Amino acid sequence: MERDIEQLNVALNKVKVLRSNVRSVFESLSSGLRADHGDEGKENKFILELQDLLTLVNNNLRDVENAVGTLSTPPGPFSLGNSTHLSQETTLERQQLYGQLVNSYKWTDKIREYGAIAASILASNSFNKTYKTFGTKRRKTQTSNHNVSPEVIENLITGIDRLLPDVTIICNRPFVPNPVIQASLGRIFKAMIAFKGLIIEWVVVKAHSESTDLWTESRYRVFRKVTENCHAAMLHFHSPQMPELAVRSFMHWLHSYVTLFSAPCKRCGSNMRGNLPPTWRDLRMLEPYHEECK
Repeated sequence: MERDIEQLNVALNKVKVLRSNVRSVFESLSSGLRADHGDEGKENKFILELQDLLTLVNNNLRDVENAVGTLSTPPGPFSLGNSTHLSQETTLERQQLYGQLVNSYKWTDKIREYGAIAASILASNSFNKTYKTFGTKRRKTQTSNHNVSPEVIENLITGIDRLLPDVTIICNRPFVPNPVIQASLGRIFKAMIAFKGLIIEWVVVKAHSESTDLWTESRYRVFRKVTENCHAAMLHFHSPQMPELAVRSFMHWLHSYVTLFSAPCKRCGSNMRGNLPPTWRDLRMLEPYHEECK
């Protein structure tokens, strides 16, 4: 059995090499006469190059035939169960069901394999986060940061507004008591921040001329990249034990984008790279970096 698998792997590798060299032939044909062929006799050089590639493909094809010839035939037909009846269908739509069934089987097989690996890892690393009780002592009731009074959230937003005077904050409550604030950072951009209690749930950064919709991205690439970095910072500063400090830290980090189009990258020293300014801010030092330089 192991020998059959080894021969099958050899045959598959031969097929892979054949496909790669066939692709080289088509790439050479599509490129045509190139500058590296020179000015004199470039047609003859191109023909010789094409002949060498075709000879290599012919040798690869011979290797594939030899490798396939060494494979042993299956002992009998594969049992496909009730799915064999799909071959009797005459409609085009139902003939495609078998391929979909095979893909579904592969997907569920991978899910089963990854689930077994995850179960073994979790079994060896037990995470006991519950409160342990001794004797008749009651379990401590944990307070939720999702269900808080609107006054607490209002005081937090007012404190952030005083802490950052150059940031204009407009608070809306479409779903009481959870607010959606619009933080305008000067003329740079505006950020729509959705709260669930004292927890930041979603951030979208857009230009001032764009809508305040939470579910559509900005049409500008720079603000889409800033939105991605805001999501990373939102997860970094998340702290269920100290939610107010987490929100203040995130807003202080967001305020560092006031120099988005003026501050150069701390690593390469340039303002633009890949047609983008430094869109990343260090989570501790708040220094600007390009995505390629961080």
